[in-house]
Amino acid sequence: MYYKNIKELIEYSKGGILSKVLNKSDKNDITLFCMAEGTEISEHTSTRQGFVFVLEGDGIFNMMGEGIRMSSGIMIPLKKGVVHSIEAKKKTSFILSLSN
Repeated sequence: MYYKNIKELIEYSKGGILSKVLNKSDKNDITLFCMAEGTEISEHTSTRQGFVFVLEGDGIFNMMGEGIRMSSGIMIPLKKGVVHSIEAKKKTSFILSLSN
Protein backbone atom coordinates (compact mmCIF):
# COMPACT_ATOMS: atom_id res chain seq x y z
CA MET A 1 0.00 0.00 0.00
CA TYR A 2 1.39 3.41 -0.98
CA TYR A 3 -0.91 5.58 1.09
CA LYS A 4 -2.69 5.47 4.40
CA ASN A 5 -5.61 7.39 5.84
CA ILE A 6 -4.16 8.22 9.25
CA LYS A 7 -7.58 8.89 10.79
CA GLU A 8 -8.60 5.29 10.04
CA LEU A 9 -5.56 3.99 11.96
CA ILE A 10 -6.42 5.81 15.20
CA GLU A 11 -7.61 3.50 17.97
CA TYR A 12 -7.54 3.90 21.72
CA SER A 13 -7.10 1.27 24.39
CA LYS A 14 -8.89 1.62 27.70
CA GLY A 15 -6.51 3.48 29.99
CA GLY A 16 -3.41 2.86 27.89
CA ILE A 17 -1.20 4.08 25.09
CA LEU A 18 -0.99 2.45 21.66
CA SER A 19 1.76 3.11 19.15
CA LYS A 20 1.92 2.01 15.53
CA VAL A 21 5.06 2.31 13.40
CA LEU A 22 3.97 3.75 10.06
CA ASN A 23 7.40 4.00 8.45
CA LYS A 24 10.88 2.97 9.53
CA SER A 25 14.04 3.55 7.52
CA ASP A 26 17.69 4.43 7.97
CA LYS A 27 16.82 8.15 7.75
CA ASN A 28 13.50 8.52 9.56
CA ASP A 29 10.87 6.88 11.72
CA ILE A 30 7.20 7.82 11.71
CA THR A 31 4.97 6.53 14.52
CA LEU A 32 1.30 7.07 15.37
CA PHE A 33 0.61 7.41 19.11
CA CYS A 34 -2.90 7.10 20.57
CA MET A 35 -3.17 8.04 24.26
CA ALA A 36 -6.27 7.26 26.28
CA GLU A 37 -7.73 9.99 28.47
CA GLY A 38 -5.68 10.51 31.62
CA THR A 39 -2.54 8.73 30.41
CA GLU A 40 0.98 10.15 30.48
CA ILE A 41 4.34 9.60 28.85
CA SER A 42 6.90 10.40 31.52
CA GLU A 43 9.79 12.79 31.06
CA HIS A 44 12.43 11.54 28.64
CA THR A 45 15.02 12.93 26.21
CA SER A 46 14.67 12.92 22.43
CA THR A 47 17.44 10.91 20.77
CA ARG A 48 16.96 12.58 17.38
CA GLN A 49 15.42 15.68 15.88
CA GLY A 50 11.91 15.66 14.50
CA PHE A 51 8.39 16.86 15.19
CA VAL A 52 5.07 15.96 16.75
CA PHE A 53 1.91 16.61 14.72
CA VAL A 54 -1.32 16.43 16.72
CA LEU A 55 -4.24 14.76 14.93
CA GLU A 56 -6.92 15.06 17.61
CA GLY A 57 -7.48 15.43 21.31
CA ASP A 58 -6.58 17.63 24.22
CA GLY A 59 -3.28 17.29 25.99
CA ILE A 60 -0.20 19.06 27.26
CA PHE A 61 3.25 18.61 25.73
CA ASN A 62 5.76 19.68 28.38
CA MET A 63 9.09 20.71 26.87
CA MET A 64 11.88 22.36 28.83
CA GLY A 65 9.46 23.70 31.45
CA GLU A 66 6.89 25.01 28.93
CA GLY A 67 3.42 23.47 28.59
CA ILE A 68 2.26 23.40 24.96
CA ARG A 69 -1.44 22.73 24.36
CA MET A 70 -1.98 19.70 22.12
CA SER A 71 -5.02 20.12 19.89
CA SER A 72 -5.79 19.19 16.29
CA GLY A 73 -3.34 20.68 13.79
CA ILE A 74 -0.61 21.71 16.26
CA MET A 75 2.94 20.89 15.15
CA ILE A 76 5.73 20.85 17.75
CA PRO A 77 9.34 20.79 16.55
CA LEU A 78 11.77 18.65 18.57
CA LYS A 79 15.50 19.16 18.76
CA LYS A 80 17.85 16.33 19.62
CA GLY A 81 18.47 16.13 23.37
CA VAL A 82 15.29 17.98 24.44
CA VAL A 83 13.63 16.78 27.66
CA HIS A 84 9.85 16.42 27.31
CA SER A 85 6.74 14.63 28.58
CA ILE A 86 3.09 14.32 27.50
CA GLU A 87 -0.23 14.32 29.37
CA ALA A 88 -3.51 13.38 27.65
CA LYS A 89 -6.42 15.30 29.21
CA LYS A 90 -8.77 13.61 26.71
CA LYS A 91 -8.10 10.95 24.08
CA THR A 92 -5.15 12.33 22.09
CA SER A 93 -3.45 11.06 18.95
CA PHE A 94 -0.35 12.37 17.23
CA ILE A 95 2.32 11.52 14.70
CA LEU A 96 5.93 11.46 15.88
CA SER A 97 8.47 11.85 13.09
CA LEU A 98 12.16 11.45 13.94
CA SER A 99 15.05 11.86 11.51
CA ASN A 100 18.82 11.46 11.53
